[in-house]
Amino acid sequence: MSKSFTKAEVAKHKDEKEGMFIIVDDGVYDVAGFLEEHPGGAKILKRMAGKDATKQFWKYHNQKVLDKYAGKLKVGTVADSAKL
Repeated sequence: MSKSFTKAEVAKHKDEKEGMFIIVDDGVYDVAGFLEEHPGGAKILKRMAGKDATKQFWKYHNQKVLDKYAGKLKVGTVADSAKL
């Protein structure tokens, strides 16, 4: 069972102690343990922590990358928010 997070909850996870969550599409990923492995360096992951990184992710990655790491890094999904 996947945990559901609001965007406000994701925003609280911006450091290695609390976890570094990013959003890609509707998935929530904890990249804190991936900082040293990330080919693009830790800096970009730290900058995007707590935010929706969908646009930036798809600019530099394809579906194969998401498929490869999702099982290891995915911690949940983004809760649906009411649209006004």
